[in-house]
Amino acid sequence: MTAVWYIVLPLAGLFLGWMIRWLYARFQLASAEREAERIKQDAVREAEAKKKEILVEAKDQLIRERNQQEREMRERRMELQKYERRILQKEENLDARLAQVERTEAQLKSREKNIAEREAFLAGQEERYAAELERIAGFTAEEAKKLIIQSMENDARREAQVLINKIDQEAQLTAEKKAKDILITTIQRIATESTAESTVSSVSLPSDEMKGRIIGREGRNIRTLETLTGVDIIIDDTPEAVVISCFDPIQREIAKIALERLIADGRIHPARIEEMVQKVTREISQKIYDEGEKVVFDLGLHNMSPELIKAIGRLHYRTSYGQNVLMHSKEVAVIAGLLAAELGLNREIAKRGALLHDIGKGIVTDSDKNHAEIGTELARKFGEDARVVNAIASHHNDVEPSCPESVIVQIADAISAARPGARRETLDNYIKRLEDLEAVAESFSGVEKAFAIQAGRELRIIVNNEQVTDDQARELCKSIARKIESDLRYPGRIKVTIIRETRIVEYAR
Repeated sequence: MTAVWYIVLPLAGLFLGWMIRWLYARFQLASAEREAERIKQDAVREAEAKKKEILVEAKDQLIRERNQQEREMRERRMELQKYERRILQKEENLDARLAQVERTEAQLKSREKNIAEREAFLAGQEERYAAELERIAGFTAEEAKKLIIQSMENDARREAQVLINKIDQEAQLTAEKKAKDILITTIQRIATESTAESTVSSVSLPSDEMKGRIIGREGRNIRTLETLTGVDIIIDDTPEAVVISCFDPIQREIAKIALERLIADGRIHPARIEEMVQKVTREISQKIYDEGEKVVFDLGLHNMSPELIKAIGRLHYRTSYGQNVLMHSKEVAVIAGLLAAELGLNREIAKRGALLHDIGKGIVTDSDKNHAEIGTELARKFGEDARVVNAIASHHNDVEPSCPESVIVQIADAISAARPGARRETLDNYIKRLEDLEAVAESFSGVEKAFAIQAGRELRIIVNNEQVTDDQARELCKSIARKIESDLRYPGRIKVTIIRETRIVEYAR
């Protein structure tokens, strides 16, 4: 019996548990169905609300769009009305203009008719006058035309000849100046003959017996000094002085300083001469570099090769027409920098090209190239800008300038070289030209005084008012101008001004 209970009770427990689980599931299912129904009803209500909201929004949007369209329609109607008014106004203007054009056209036709009638009348008058002129002059119209053409040809030929003469004179003047420049540069470098001013220096001696000590036993001292310095020492009958001759001004300067120091020291023998020459050579080399560096620093130039600085310093011992080449190069650089600044160009390039434009004059070489070609090669060798190289090569028009800075260097070079007083020959020529101008004017009768002003570009002449009338003054002015054209050579134009003055003075007492 107990065993049956052991079997029945578990089965009853299982059945009871199953029933409880089934009842719980049914309860959960019913609860879920109710919840689903509730959610469904909520969803339906929410959908209805959304539907109403959407309908309301759609109606509002429709109303807004309709209002916008109405505003746009009103604006378009207003614009169309404006366009219509404008078109109407333009049509009225066009009608008015058309009427004005028609009136103008009628007036023009009337004027054309009057002009045609006047032309016909004038043609008849012209024929009568032409026949009368032919009768009076004794020339036909064709002969008169030929005579006028011949006169114009003669005037044109005379003016052309005057222009040719001016060009020829300017070319000769330019050629003369360029020839002088080439000659003086060549003399300083490799010439066989030169003037004493350019190639010799004199050294003062305390007494004539110093000449014997300079010569030395069997001429050893003088030969040693000449060999070491490459100069010729001339000992002649000049009292208390010896002359040092050399084409290279640097070697001549070394020899001069060394000889002066040897004379002051008193010990003159080959070993001492060699020591002194070496010492002076080092000092001159250092001075050359210092001079070049000083100029480069003063001009504010940078990144200049030491070899170029040294070549610039050598120009300190070179002269052209009595003008120091280093000072000339510095002056050209300053002028070129100012011109470049005024024109908005590259100041650095203009100043470098101007400073280096004559650098070839300081180079000692056996080449037959001119100083522009030597300077061009040197600048290109040390990596200068192509514009600087072109400025050096073209400053005497040996090649065409490739940039505005090269032209500025040419202008600055001409300004520095041509200004009165810069070079001795230029100053002499300048004064001579002014004197010749005044002499030409004063050679005419009635001229009291003549003044050449504005560097010879204007000639002002004071005439005697009792001897020269106003009409004669005009003829005199033309005669003086023609005399200047035929007798003198000058660049550009010369303005001739005659002043005829009458002064009446009376004193009230």
